[in-house]
Amino acid sequence: MGGPSAEREVSLSSGRACAAALRDRNFDVVEVDAGPDLCADLRAVAPDVVLNCLHGRWGEDGCVQGILEWMHIPYSHSGVLASALAMDKQRSKDVFRTVGLPVVESIIALASDVRAGHVMAPPYVVKPNNEGSSVGVYLVDVENNGPPQLDDNMPDYVMVEQFAAGRELTTTVMGQRALTVTDILTTGWYDYDAKYKEGGSTHIVPADIPQDIFDLCLDYALRAHNALGCRGVSRTDFRWDESRGVDGLILLETNTQPGMTPTSLSPEQAQAVGISFGDLCAWMVEDASCHR
Repeated sequence: MGGPSAEREVSLSSGRACAAALRDRNFDVVEVDAGPDLCADLRAVAPDVVLNCLHGRWGEDGCVQGILEWMHIPYSHSGVLASALAMDKQRSKDVFRTVGLPVVESIIALASDVRAGHVMAPPYVVKPNNEGSSVGVYLVDVENNGPPQLDDNMPDYVMVEQFAAGRELTTTVMGQRALTVTDILTTGWYDYDAKYKEGGSTHIVPADIPQDIFDLCLDYALRAHNALGCRGVSRTDFRWDESRGVDGLILLETNTQPGMTPTSLSPEQAQAVGISFGDLCAWMVEDASCHR
């Protein structure tokens, strides 16, 4: 847990929650804050299994998965290739298109070009191509007269994506089971604070949406999970423009390391279908393996 990514604090919260739940079920748990001496730390601990609660770069993009494969330590969630593909938003869209999943158009552009002028007709969204948790996301409305003034911490290349209007929906996949659909309600943009601060958003689970849209979310999430080659738990996010019916459902991205914090969506969905947080954590440990 932890690690050096922009999502460090969320990862620490996820790790602490999972560790407490596993100790309640009599697992022998050691919490490891992933740093530059991670390999030495893992050798010292000599774990039977690693429950990967890292989020963001290095922990979610195939890097730590490669270390664990090299050390022959069974681990949770997706393997090297699926993690790397899902973390690269542009390449994961290419995969989704090959299996007929609906995504919006996007390009990879120099951040300097994005700051200098519109590289796509508004409305559009600018975000890092390989971060999660709405880190560094900019919404450029039609009303905006100028391009976004991106933070200096943004990478040299960013994704610029057509804005998909509508409701924010999400579905968790556990193994080969799509659990349910959550409708995420916020007063504004579903940004980092809305995701993780108490009261930042309201989750309606199961979502009160037409059955055909509900079923499509389950279907699309499982197809995305399998198209990328995901294992364990993943979560796929959607936007749904209800004025367009089925055609208004758009797949945004798949997360291979969904949050396990007190406000996280995947544990909430598991609870809604009768799987307690402790049982979810135990399942992830028992599902762990190498060669994922």
